[in-house]
Amino acid sequence: MELIRGVDWQGMGTMFLRIFAILLCLVVHEVCHGLAAYWLGDPTAKRNKRLSLNPLHHLDIFGLIMMVTVGFGWAKPVPVDPRYFKNPKKGMAITALAGPLSNFVLAFLAAFGANALAAAMTVYGQTGVLMTAFSLCYLLILLNIGLGVFNLIPFPPLDGSKVVAMFLPDRQYIRWMQLERYGMVILMAVLWFGWLDTYLYAARTFLVDFMLTRTEGIYYLVLNLLR
Repeated sequence: MELIRGVDWQGMGTMFLRIFAILLCLVVHEVCHGLAAYWLGDPTAKRNKRLSLNPLHHLDIFGLIMMVTVGFGWAKPVPVDPRYFKNPKKGMAITALAGPLSNFVLAFLAAFGANALAAAMTVYGQTGVLMTAFSLCYLLILLNIGLGVFNLIPFPPLDGSKVVAMFLPDRQYIRWMQLERYGMVILMAVLWFGWLDTYLYAARTFLVDFMLTRTEGIYYLVLNLLR
C-alpha cells in the first residue's frame, strides 16, 4: 500500500495522455501520406499496410522518443514508388504535403474542441473529465502544429524537401534527394544544438494563437447553448 500511495498517478496519467496524443498525430500524418499516394495511383503504401490506423504499423521508436521529449519527431517513412505517378515530382510533393496538412487540420479541429470544452467548464466547473479532455485537445494543438512545422523544413528527408525538389531540374533533383542519406543526422545535430529553436518556437506560437483565435467563436456559441 505504501508503494501504491507513493506512485505519482497524476504524472503517469499526464504521460499516458501525451503518448496517446503523439500516437494520434503520427498515425494521422503517416496514413495521410499513404492515402495521398494511393489516390495518385501508387498502391505501395496499401500493400505494406500503411493505410492502417494501427500505430504498430507506423512507429519508429527513436522518432517516438523525440516526440515525447522535445516535441518534434517522426514515424517510419511511408513507402512510395513515384513511377506510379503521372508526374513523379509533383506526385511526391503532393504526397509529402498531405502529412503536415493533416496535422494542421487536426490541430484546427482540436482548437474547436478546446474552445468548446472551455465554455463547458465555465458552466459546469473544472471537472476531472472536462479538464482531461481539454488537456488532450491542447496537447493535440501543440503536437500537431509542432509536427507539421517541423516536417515542412525544406531539408531532406523532411516533407518540405519534396516540395522544393518539385522545382529542381532533373540533375539537381537527384543530387538533392541523395541528401536523405545524411539529412537526418544533420537535423539531429541542428536540433541538439538548438539552432532552430527560436524559429520553430515562433512558428508554433503564431499558429497556436491563430487557431485558437479563429475558433474562439465556438466558445461563445457553446456557452450560450449551455446557459
